[in-house]
Amino acid sequence: MELPGLIMDPIGDMLGSVEGISFLILAIFAIGGAVGTVRARRVAHSMMYLIGAFFAVAGVFLMAGAEMLAAIQILVYLGSVMLVYAFGVMLSRSQIQEEDYE
Repeated sequence: MELPGLIMDPIGDMLGSVEGISFLILAIFAIGGAVGTVRARRVAHSMMYLIGAFFAVAGVFLMAGAEMLAAIQILVYLGSVMLVYAFGVMLSRSQIQEEDYE
């Protein structure tokens, strides 16, 4: 499925196909999740942004035809690394919600 030449010429060949557009969307989600992980004020929100970034990277792996890497990305990172991160959330004394210390 190709887009018309008027749209393809200024943007380039990458956005000329459905795969290119879906890669761009997944890349924006991955970069947004990474930035959100660093910039989030609450630790729980940071964890949710990181989960979104991990899923976006797994989607990029699926698009590249590396199903095994996508499965490892989800199982290892979302399984074990996020479990350790959740323990860090529970053990930290930072404020998770606004009404926690009121």
